[in-house]
Amino acid sequence: MRISIVDDAGPTATVALHGRLDFKGVEIVAPPLATLSASKRGLVIDMSGVTFIASVGVRQLLTASLELARRGEGRLVLLRPAEPVVNVLGAAGVTDFMTIVHSEREASTAATPIGEA
Repeated sequence: MRISIVDDAGPTATVALHGRLDFKGVEIVAPPLATLSASKRGLVIDMSGVTFIASVGVRQLLTASLELARRGEGRLVLLRPAEPVVNVLGAAGVTDFMTIVHSEREASTAATPIGEA
């Protein structure tokens, strides 16, 4: 698993994940996702490079989403996740806690903090 910070200059950060979001993958992405979800008002995660997601990966995404929401202003947006990843998120019942989009324009709109649209 690799994580690349695409943009973290404004109130919304964008990162890209590549590889398997399993136990080993979560060990790599947890620190930067925790930092960004605690400090940004929106977080876009480009999931197009994620080939597998385990329950621990689902938990990591949910944790980031809940941290953003806890502060009353943030949103977690998943950009271009593969169908198997979406299926796992749906089966886990967490899709109500994050927004799934398929274009960068949708991601930008969805990640805009509430009241700033």
